[in-house]
Amino acid sequence: MSTPRPSATPRPTSAHYRRFAEQALSRAAGAPLRGGNAVELLIDAAAHFDAWLKSIRGARRRVLLENYIVRDDEVGCEFRAALVERAKAGILVAVIVDWLGCLGQSRKAFWAPLRAAGGQVRVFNPPQFGEPFGWISRDHRKLLVVDGMEGFLSGVCISSKWLGDPARNVPPWRDTGVAIRGPAVAEIEEAFKDSWNALGAPLERFSENSEAMREVGSVALRVIATQPPSASLYRLDQLIASMARKTLWLCDAYFIGIAPYVQALVATARDGVDVRMLVPGSSDVPVVSGLSRGGYRPLLEAGIRVFEWNGSMLHAKTAVADSQWARVGSSNLNVSSWLGNREIDVAIEDAGFAGLLTAQYERDLQNATEIVLSPGRYRRSKPTLASDARPTRMGRGRGRSGRAAASALRVANNVGAALVNHRVLSETSNGPLLTATLLLAALAVVAFLWPAWIGWPIGALATWAAVNMGVHAWRLWRRRRERPS
Repeated sequence: MSTPRPSATPRPTSAHYRRFAEQALSRAAGAPLRGGNAVELLIDAAAHFDAWLKSIRGARRRVLLENYIVRDDEVGCEFRAALVERAKAGILVAVIVDWLGCLGQSRKAFWAPLRAAGGQVRVFNPPQFGEPFGWISRDHRKLLVVDGMEGFLSGVCISSKWLGDPARNVPPWRDTGVAIRGPAVAEIEEAFKDSWNALGAPLERFSENSEAMREVGSVALRVIATQPPSASLYRLDQLIASMARKTLWLCDAYFIGIAPYVQALVATARDGVDVRMLVPGSSDVPVVSGLSRGGYRPLLEAGIRVFEWNGSMLHAKTAVADSQWARVGSSNLNVSSWLGNREIDVAIEDAGFAGLLTAQYERDLQNATEIVLSPGRYRRSKPTLASDARPTRMGRGRGRSGRAAASALRVANNVGAALVNHRVLSETSNGPLLTATLLLAALAVVAFLWPAWIGWPIGALATWAAVNMGVHAWRLWRRRRERPS
């Protein structure tokens, strides 16, 4: 009697892998995939402001605006006038701005006309007793939802700074955003309501609008609304770096690579993926540029291509992988965005949109300078595996001939950089180290010669922390006393 043969184990199909990937992305991002949307790519502030103002002026039910900065300038006043007009027409107008973002940009009086017209404005996280370190967390989102029908996500703040200064020959800031119609708009609206409700009384319940949930396109996407310390986007960025097979092109305004993410990018590049990073050449926050440049070397040594934008400021936060997946929003590749702030991004799984973002990235590289390792100091051996390709340090010349060769090499590098639009990375990024050295030396001199200048600020900070913690402890005690037994 023959023994029955065991049935063969079914092999996973491509559909199985797609479901597996979708589940992994949904869990990492904490956001489901929503289909049936139409998405428009918006490039630079002029296109954003035109689209935002047109949508606000056409509002019939409600306008929900959440932005890190609304500045008291020509652009900010134009937006305020549009919001005031809608509020006077009986439309619900609700605005959230960030206290730190608007510090020195606009004051409470700026919003008085909107409040007088019936609009509502809330300021996120101003300093307050009982929260000594609460000010660290910021609302860095840039979103607009109108009538539950149209939603916008971006890196653009409401400020004329984004438009540049033609009189001084300063070009506009380079920034990216999206306009969305379809079922996903409801999730952007929910993200706004979550921020609003965290600051006070909740918004009134909106009436159901079946038209807003109607499918209007074929784009599938995830709305990723993060808040501390969810780290949803960090998990997603790590996962995309692991899943990319051919290309991973990143654009970021304030990149400060932490070790786990840099290691993920390095592993991806050594596996043969074309990884690129586009960052500002000059930044509105100079200290971030120094920190960013300090992390170039491990990226370049792994084969990752790094480019610096040649315009006035690159403020876009985007990613595109394999011309199939794209991300646009407010989050930067740093700890502050990943863990400390309220951010909102959209991850789009659509070849058509990813192709548009890929083409835009290629256009941006035409106005960028590539950073390269110094030729002659590094070479690549001939490894048997692509992942084994590691830079090997070559010996340096000695004596006068070595110094002369080094000088000639520096001259050649500078001339070559001008001709091919490349810039050679120096052996060590000593700028941040020199700055830190000077600051610490100055601090030491002040501490020795004028100790009160150090002691008084420390005493003030200690007093502030003690008062706030005492207030917080008293509030907890009072809550326990008022809680029914």
